[in-house]
Amino acid sequence: MALHERNKIKPNIEDDVYAAADLSVSIPKYKFPAKEELPRNAYEIIHDELMMDGNARQNLATFCQTWLDPEIHKIMDECVDKNMIDKDEYPQTAEIEARCVHMLADLWNSPNAANTMGCSTTGSSEAAMLGGLAMKWRWRSRIKAKGKAADKPNLVMGPVQVCWHKFCRYWDVEIREIPMGGERLIMTPEEAVKRCDENTIGVVPTLGVTYTGQYEPVKEVADALDALQKKTGLDIPIHVDGASGGFLAPFVDPKFVWDFRIPRVQSINASGHKFGLAPLGVGWVIWRDKSDLPEELIFKVNYLGGDMPTFALNFSRPGGQIVSQYYNFLRLGKEGYRKIHQACYDTALYLSQEIEKMGIFKILYNGKGGIPALCWSLKEGINPGFTLYDLSDRLRSRGWQVAAYSMPPKREDLIVQRVLVRHGFSRDMGDLLIGDIKRCIEYFKNNPVAKPLTQQEAGGYKH
Repeated sequence: MALHERNKIKPNIEDDVYAAADLSVSIPKYKFPAKEELPRNAYEIIHDELMMDGNARQNLATFCQTWLDPEIHKIMDECVDKNMIDKDEYPQTAEIEARCVHMLADLWNSPNAANTMGCSTTGSSEAAMLGGLAMKWRWRSRIKAKGKAADKPNLVMGPVQVCWHKFCRYWDVEIREIPMGGERLIMTPEEAVKRCDENTIGVVPTLGVTYTGQYEPVKEVADALDALQKKTGLDIPIHVDGASGGFLAPFVDPKFVWDFRIPRVQSINASGHKFGLAPLGVGWVIWRDKSDLPEELIFKVNYLGGDMPTFALNFSRPGGQIVSQYYNFLRLGKEGYRKIHQACYDTALYLSQEIEKMGIFKILYNGKGGIPALCWSLKEGINPGFTLYDLSDRLRSRGWQVAAYSMPPKREDLIVQRVLVRHGFSRDMGDLLIGDIKRCIEYFKNNPVAKPLTQQEAGGYKH
């Protein structure tokens, strides 16, 4: 650059960003700006707004991964411009996706991992919907072959995440959700089977129920459906929602039978960006066999070059999350995943023991028999001067986001708090959380809420 040109831009170089004329006035928030901004100024405006968000590492409500290896950040940078759907232009990214599918089929004990079908998705919600669509299409073929109307499909499930409600509403399927009852907070074989009929497209046990973290009994449900088939002839498949547990059970509890070792399990979905330890934006769905994915759901396109089959709901999306998932598979292996997840389970159990010692909380789930998490309610007959909603709100003053919520029907009276323990949440951080909960209890002892709500009243209370 010539010296005289440097002199022209010298004032801009030396300007402090916060002394710039562009930032001395409020910028447009909801109208498209008329003029351009310097990159540095635009960045600082956005950067400063993002400081208002919570600290992701202290978000104990999310199942999603909030700590990533430095190498993953590099991979994401290297793949930010790669469209994973364009398999002709980015064949190696496509190859890596295919490898991940077969590695997961192997991990989940597919009888023929080389002949399985599957794909990456933007998360387990999309993956769940693909699994549900395949079940509906297979059921429709079966029911039409009998000469019957295929206009009243239903799906049986326990207390589920909202993605299954979306699936049933969007694709016109009757949802038969098993309500909670008494101390039973998950699906049981008996409750599942009594809701099944010839219009049931499938049963969906969840490996890590959103509300409590518990695993639903996949093998026992399958056994009950086997007995139902022997009695009635109804052959009802299982799709396992392994959003969380699909990346936990194979490593920490490999003898636990929930996957393709059960012949009735035809498909599984999981979140790569939860306990798969990948960055946000990747999920997986795997079918037991190629024949379990109806051909009608597969589209073939050639306008990007080559002839590509596609059966995801989304189309263009970045490839970095998929490559990062593959990085985790290579780097960690079964041993590494086991070490990481076992540390999370140990911390969850430690936290549950410490919270129980406080004397006013009832531990509903302590990390055993499900995902590394804990869930508690206030003990009955105790009025500590606050609700769990108040405690959740008070913890935010220290940055902690600890979800408080009412259970779904028919246990809306039960208010709980839940903590997810993920990779990156250390024992020291756990001690900080315990210390802050104790300080909150002491605060409410000295400053009780004006009129403490009962558990039932708190069910409709929102901050």
